[in-house]
Amino acid sequence: MPLSHPSFPNRVVVILLCALTGIAFAADDRKTGGPEPSAILWVDPGDIKSRDLFYGPGGQKELPKAPVTFLREDLHGNSPKFDVHDESGEKWKAKVGVEAKPETVASRLLWAVGYFANVNYFFDELKVENLPAQLKRGQEFVEGDGKVRGVRLQKHSGKKERYWNWRKNSFTGTREFNGLRVMMALLNNWDLKDDNNAVIANPANPQQKIYEVSDVGASFGSSGESYTNKKSKGNLEAYSHSRFVEKVTDKHVDFNFPTHLPFLYIFNFPHFFSELHNRSIGKHIPRRDARWVGSLLAQLTPKQIREAFRAGGYSPREIERYATLVEERIAELNKL
Repeated sequence: MPLSHPSFPNRVVVILLCALTGIAFAADDRKTGGPEPSAILWVDPGDIKSRDLFYGPGGQKELPKAPVTFLREDLHGNSPKFDVHDESGEKWKAKVGVEAKPETVASRLLWAVGYFANVNYFFDELKVENLPAQLKRGQEFVEGDGKVRGVRLQKHSGKKERYWNWRKNSFTGTREFNGLRVMMALLNNWDLKDDNNAVIANPANPQQKIYEVSDVGASFGSSGESYTNKKSKGNLEAYSHSRFVEKVTDKHVDFNFPTHLPFLYIFNFPHFFSELHNRSIGKHIPRRDARWVGSLLAQLTPKQIREAFRAGGYSPREIERYATLVEERIAELNKL
């Protein structure tokens, strides 16, 4: 039986699981007592039209200074990664694979409207000195002479003190937090594990804690996890066929995001249940808050949006198609 037409028992299981999760954001529009005095999730971006989305939050001045030198391989997470330092001694996290391009773009769109994002840059090809003859992961991206294809370099922005929880945090119910949920839907960033979020000390004010989504690599593909990363991350066709807005009521909007896992994941029950629980992140968002973040996004020029995708190393055809799809989603938000 095709997976797109689950059997009756499977349907019953899914319905029961949905009921058990409680669709946890049913009270999103209620305040939780306000954020911690020292915590910050969003800042006023000022003149959005003046923001440089090609270089992003680090600007041209933060570009890594060649050459870069291999330090160690990082075997954490799903993507191949390794640490390097540039000529100035600055440390960077190199990532290759399907997340490298979409993460570069997603960070720029988040930063453009006032959310915190990592300083990163994408390189079609990067020369890495002292690169080992054989990496444990990502060797297929290595060419001769220490050259690596499709590399995202991310600046070490400070120690992650802890992660924050999507369903229980001091920003829940605020306009800014609901706007962040909308941004995740806009990007199709479905990998919403809490440990993909970070609380770090503000370098300009160590007493102030910055809340950010620190890993947005699962963006611009399908609206939920699929059997392969090739479809669910940085896949133009999957992004173009995913529906954005699912349901609109007088006061709230539901996004078709993140969608449930394919049903064979039911055999990995903890993961299936966790991902099903995350579906509530895209549901029951106040329309006024969705319109608010839509009004910020609407200030981006067509050139800025295309510059963000150019920064991610996409081809001219991909840039134009992706940018058009993002513009369509922004227009949907502003019609709510």
